[in-house]
Amino acid sequence: MKWTLENFPLEMGDLEPHVREKAIEIANQLKKEGQVKELAIVEEAIKRAQEWFLNMEG
Repeated sequence: MKWTLENFPLEMGDLEPHVREKAIEIANQLKKEGQVKELAIVEEAIKRAQEWFLNMEG
């Protein structure tokens, strides 16, 4: 099942909307690629989205 802005893991609920959107995008890609274990996808996606946001801010 693909995650969306309306249907996403609870762990992403406290993220800023733009970071959540990126985390959902990353999580869906990780799921598709199958390179990260299913249980670690959400945690890894949140980590990468937060890094993306920090890099975006400069």
